[in-house]
Amino acid sequence: MEDEVDRLVAAWRRERPDLDVEPLEVLSRVSRLARHLDRARRLAFAEHSLEPWEFDVLTSLRRTGPPYQLSPGQLLTQTLVTSGTMTNRIDRLAQRGLVERLPDPSDRRGVLVRLTTEGQDRADRALAGLLTQERAILGELSDRQRNELASLLRQLTAPFDNVPG
Repeated sequence: MEDEVDRLVAAWRRERPDLDVEPLEVLSRVSRLARHLDRARRLAFAEHSLEPWEFDVLTSLRRTGPPYQLSPGQLLTQTLVTSGTMTNRIDRLAQRGLVERLPDPSDRRGVLVRLTTEGQDRADRALAGLLTQERAILGELSDRQRNELASLLRQLTAPFDNVPG
């Protein structure tokens, strides 16, 4: 079975035989797959009236377990955005009734962001929709193939995830 990357690689081998274009065999496919995944995720989130960034914040809170709350600083760490961006996101989610701000009992000046019942429900439904989309993307891969692919991708991504700062 030939795909667009096969055609791209063949063209570069013809036009630039002096270059080793082998990395394109893997990384161009990863890039194309990422675009398809982004479209599928946006569709899954839109079905639940969520933007991708809203899903990220809501599911960061949801994964913590009861009482589903984090400090804004903890949310920053999990979502990799600036404090100004996070403040704006929390404001917008609070206006929609998906999160609420509460005083932090361990810090008089601090606040905690807690998932509301509606926020939890929306996050849960969007996650279920996302998993349906992702299963479709994985298609006919066997359990063994999925595990092998996950292991290989982990080898590529782990060094980026474990770099300080």
